Amino acid sequence: MMKQRYYSLDVFRGATVALMILVNNPGTWSALFAPLQHAPWHGCTPTDLVFPFFLFAVGNAMSFVIPRLQQERPVVFWKKIVKRTVLIFLIGLGLNWFPFVQWSQGVLHFRDWVSAVDPGIGVRIMGVLQRIALAYFAASILVYYVKPRSLIYLSTFLLLGYWGVTAALGAPGDAYSLSGWFGTAYDIRILGVAHLYKGEGVPFDPEGLMSTLPAVVQVVLGYLVGLFIRGQGEVTWLWTKVPVSKEPHFKLLSGLLVTGFMLVVLGWIWSLGFPINKKLWTSSYVLYTTGLAVMTLGSLIWYIEVQSVRNAVTKFFDVFGKNPLFIFVLSGLLPKGTALIRIPNGYGVHGEQLFTSPLAWFYSNICAKIPGPTALGSFAYALCFLIFMWIICYFLDKNKIYIKV
Repeated sequence: MMKQRYYSLDVFRGATVALMILVNNPGTWSALFAPLQHAPWHGCTPTDLVFPFFLFAVGNAMSFVIPRLQQERPVVFWKKIVKRTVLIFLIGLGLNWFPFVQWSQGVLHFRDWVSAVDPGIGVRIMGVLQRIALAYFAASILVYYVKPRSLIYLSTFLLLGYWGVTAALGAPGDAYSLSGWFGTAYDIRILGVAHLYKGEGVPFDPEGLMSTLPAVVQVVLGYLVGLFIRGQGEVTWLWTKVPVSKEPHFKLLSGLLVTGFMLVVLGWIWSLGFPINKKLWTSSYVLYTTGLAVMTLGSLIWYIEVQSVRNAVTKFFDVFGKNPLFIFVLSGLLPKGTALIRIPNGYGVHGEQLFTSPLAWFYSNICAKIPGPTALGSFAYALCFLIFMWIICYFLDKNKIYIKV
């Protein structure tokens, strides 16, 4: 029976954080290699795996915390999860609002919560960290009060229910399209048009309120897998009780790989009626990405724990997992903060002074000069940015500095 967390769990979590930073910070959004792009609508690219993998990792981590909290008074549990939820949500909201000022006609102006010029423009309320906060909060309550076997049935009910509600409340015959999805109406009503994401050309939030419900299941499934990995006696997994006290590695790896494969197949079959779609966080997407996460984690356990591999690659990702929230937030703050620094960059067609930021200058004058397609220079910039973030993580880890909420 496993008494300590596997090192591979830390590497898995660190790798997801590293990939989130990599895909969120290209040199230019207009030139990306195909695997680093999100699917336009239905479908799933490697980039579309990063966020669900992180939510899955959140659930894994909960499997080490919740059992301890279940030994405490409920007030201890509630105090902890409410505090973490509020802090993570507010950090995400602050990241959206940051740097709170913006250049306009050569003058810095405060960035209003809702624009006085256009009431349809404002600070976005939802986002990656906000979804993590809400999914963590709801999943924590479920795993604290509901037994593991019942969690499987409840998760199934939630995924089926989300499918049913999406089909019933969406536009007839077009429920899974950008214009036909039912959730946008609720986001507009609750959050307001000014506070929604508009990157699709219309008010639509890919981290909206309604699509957060199946994301909760992603965390719950990560928790169940975490329990299975911990080997707490006889763990109910799917519909079978799997004893893991004997031949732990064989039981563990076979259980993870077979279960992961089953989830991928089930997700693919479900996609025939409910397409795999990250922006709607469809139920088929939850099963498909969770299955891939389980198989990936199983492969890491085999490579790192069974084969006893510890090398530069595992260390590289491990340090990201030591301060995941801090480094993710910093990776968002740095480009926005340095964008306020204006470096003269020639003159426009009408003789006006043009400016660029330090990071944009680095991309244009260093990375973009690399011979080859534009996407290569954009990717090189993302790698340089990732390495810079790693140096910060390594320094924090070496000095035993761990920033948590």
